Amino acid sequence: MNLTKVWAVQCDDYIIDLDWSKDGQFLAAGSASGPIEIFHATDGTKRLSAAGHEQGTNTLRFSPDSHCLVSGGQDGKIKYWDPLAGQHITTVEMGKDWVEHLEFKPNSTLLAASCGKKLSLLKSDGSVSKALPDAPKTISSLAWDPQGGCLAVAYFGGITLWDSDDWIVQKELPYNNGINTLVWSPNSRWLVSGNADPSVHLWIPSEDAELHMSGYEGKVKHLSFDITSRWLATSGGRDACLWDCSGDGPEGREPNMLPHDAQICALAFQKSHGILATGAEDGTLELWSPERKNPLRATVKMPAAATKIAWSPNDTFLAIGSTQGIVYVLKCEA
Repeated sequence: MNLTKVWAVQCDDYIIDLDWSKDGQFLAAGSASGPIEIFHATDGTKRLSAAGHEQGTNTLRFSPDSHCLVSGGQDGKIKYWDPLAGQHITTVEMGKDWVEHLEFKPNSTLLAASCGKKLSLLKSDGSVSKALPDAPKTISSLAWDPQGGCLAVAYFGGITLWDSDDWIVQKELPYNNGINTLVWSPNSRWLVSGNADPSVHLWIPSEDAELHMSGYEGKVKHLSFDITSRWLATSGGRDACLWDCSGDGPEGREPNMLPHDAQICALAFQKSHGILATGAEDGTLELWSPERKNPLRATVKMPAAATKIAWSPNDTFLAIGSTQGIVYVLKCEA
């Protein structure tokens, strides 16, 4: 498998977030110090370059229709951007806390946005469709189930599952520690948290079942499922752990260990195919095929550690944001 550089661009500060437009035309990058840029996917030319958020940008997401990019920052604001026109559309004041999590409902322009303990659902024009009761603690992660029928909201102490039709609580899932990140399996069966204790916890909400895997070297901050919902990749040490979630799930099974020489700092499965990309703090980037006897497919040594890894919608390109503030786009070919 070959990885070749298509383009690279220097940004203002280390890359805090990356997101591809769903039509594959654009790649957006947010710098930790605030600036936001949108690039043409093919050659890296800039479509938008803006100051972004005072004190810093935290997160950004393209809408499912690719018509809009939203960003959240440490200024307590959400900003809407038009990638085609290359301009700012509107700003929504959320509060005094940081806006850390933005997630669009699948196949919808409805946006879930958190600001401290506050959770709001916003329409495409930035107006509030629904304001939900405050979470018990600061919201640490948001995740829509792939069908869009449920929104999982994590905080220290557990997860609330909100029904997206009537915004009634479906379930409360207690967890007596900090939750760093959430992910649903593509088939909506598994909801998984990466935790501060450090561990990984899995729920099957439809069956009221749960599993737990501990023994990690450090906090688990990165999770990714493959498209089949079988393989769950997790960070938390020098090896990426690959858990087999088929059948009754991974509890009692030994994970496949995908080794690096330094701590894993980013990972992501392709959107429609089976390749996993992992990045380590020494700048090493590796590609893996979990189903193979010898899973390692490619190794590239980058000038700096990855902060974010994002596959393009068609899985042809891999975008990497680095601690040096450089965005790289690599082409992946078998």
